[in-house]
Amino acid sequence: MTAPAPRLQSADLKALAAELGFIACGITTLDPLPHADILDRWLRDGLGGSMRYLNRQARKRKDPRLADLVAKRAVVVLDNYYYPEQPTAEPPAAADRPKVARYARGRDYHQTTLTRLDRIAERLRAHGAATARTYTDTGPIAERELARRAGLGWIGKNTMLLRPGVGSWFFIGCVLTDLELEVDPPFATDHCGSCTRCLEACPTQAFVEPRLLDARRCISYLTIEQKGPIPGALAEQLSGWAFGCDICNEVCPWNERFAEPSLIEAFAPRPDLAGAGERFFEDMDQGEFDRRFGDTPLARPGLERMRRNWRAAWQALPRD
Repeated sequence: MTAPAPRLQSADLKALAAELGFIACGITTLDPLPHADILDRWLRDGLGGSMRYLNRQARKRKDPRLADLVAKRAVVVLDNYYYPEQPTAEPPAAADRPKVARYARGRDYHQTTLTRLDRIAERLRAHGAATARTYTDTGPIAERELARRAGLGWIGKNTMLLRPGVGSWFFIGCVLTDLELEVDPPFATDHCGSCTRCLEACPTQAFVEPRLLDARRCISYLTIEQKGPIPGALAEQLSGWAFGCDICNEVCPWNERFAEPSLIEAFAPRPDLAGAGERFFEDMDQGEFDRRFGDTPLARPGLERMRRNWRAAWQALPRD
């Protein structure tokens, strides 16, 4: 008769997460979220724009237990994707072109982060877990709130999770499991203080108030989720962003002081956009787009919307 696997210790699981390149790991329960009414008001007021799937997922986002009826714990990890801007030999005029958010300059994080989360899930199963379900922006999971409850940071005024000594340049991944691992105390302190740099820097004024985002005005929403044309008044304020936006992260003092380059090579910027001119996507066919960007986040909006974004961002480039 096979002996049962020894009880898995939380410390051992965190050591594995560190070996896999995750910069932090915490464990929390799947209790219902204490501020579920905020999501209800946000959806009721239409601040989610056309992301109607959020309405359909609202019950699960408010109560993580509904995502997996067997699971008891969430193992939450942070995955650093930050790479600093690379020096360029191009003259300033040639370098003055649309930008994509840092997280989209390398391989798609859904593939990169999930592959390593699967290793954590394998360890959980090896120790008797009946369920070990992985997520990284791939399901109805309130990942930032679970990360806060797992002691990994606080929710900043720009709605991003911030971690002391790290900043916010990371993805959040979760593994839901039925193993009743020892949990970490929640992060209870707000370290934003009186700073409002992220709110003031947003070119489209997407923040209704601290920690309340009107997605319909957010550049990331407009260039990724927006299905139709970008409204003219907002298109003029893209500040050169053709996919996503890093502004509220870039101006955050925690990032300015503590951001360190990622050790995950898959997140390193690729040269696909080097030298890209005004007609870069216009002159590209679907086959070439798939070859260049099929394994990157740019595949989500696809070629037609990247053409739209590139045109709008080019026209909205900051001019001296």
